[in-house]
Amino acid sequence: QVNLVESGGGLVQAGGSLRLSCAASTQLSCNTYVLAWFRQAPGAEREFVGAIAGDKNQEIYGNFVKGRFTIRRYNDNCTAFLRMSGLQPEDTAVYYCAADGGPMRRGGRPYRYWGQGTQITVSS
Repeated sequence: QVNLVESGGGLVQAGGSLRLSCAASTQLSCNTYVLAWFRQAPGAEREFVGAIAGDKNQEIYGNFVKGRFTIRRYNDNCTAFLRMSGLQPEDTAVYYCAADGGPMRRGGRPYRYWGQGTQITVSS
């Protein structure tokens, strides 16, 4: 069982930066799990943002990221961060943290564990 709690969302102006946090409570060692971020805008499908492997040696990102976002994790307290810069109104969405004991992936089989999400609104 994994419990995920996101924080750090809010309102930001276009061009601004924001950092989201995901605090994970895990039964197994934190590095057992891939930690990932997804987002969902109103009326849109959930979209993969990025993921980081349990041992931190690999990250993958969605195509739209284009170097603007960075994921980091700290396994000692099992926390992941999504650092976002150059935010634009189209980045407005609810951002979700997810975890899975399987391989890191952009799609396919859904990640097993999900947080409640945190809203980000980017004003123009």
